[in-house]
Amino acid sequence: MQTSFVIKTQGQGLYEFTRDVVDWTAAQGQQTGLLTLFIRHTSASLLIQENADPEVQTDLRNYFARLVPPTSDASMAYLTHTYEGPDDMPAHIKAAMMPVSLSIPVAAGRPVLGTWQGIYVFEHRDAPHTRRVAAHLGG
Repeated sequence: MQTSFVIKTQGQGLYEFTRDVVDWTAAQGQQTGLLTLFIRHTSASLLIQENADPEVQTDLRNYFARLVPPTSDASMAYLTHTYEGPDDMPAHIKAAMMPVSLSIPVAAGRPVLGTWQGIYVFEHRDAPHTRRVAAHLGG
């Protein structure tokens, strides 16, 4: 069984779509299996991360912004892919460092996530984007 999730972003940050995934897996009628999620973009990532304290999301965004600053930062002067804006190549680097796919067990029709775990698109670009995540639920 396959579907696609559409996540609209408003710039850099984490965007949770756990509820969409939970609802879809429950509707499939398959009690056990493996859910694979794959983001179809080269400047965003997928993460399973804490969804209770929003400071975790803020700290992650700030950490990666400091780790890979925009190309307008003097420390990034060596980068050559700059024609799509100062956030573009850093977004590709961040996506290369983080997962673009996730595998999540499904039991009793639900993704097997920890109490405080949520599923996120981690947007690495400054401008709003529409991100698509392909999902496959197999036995």
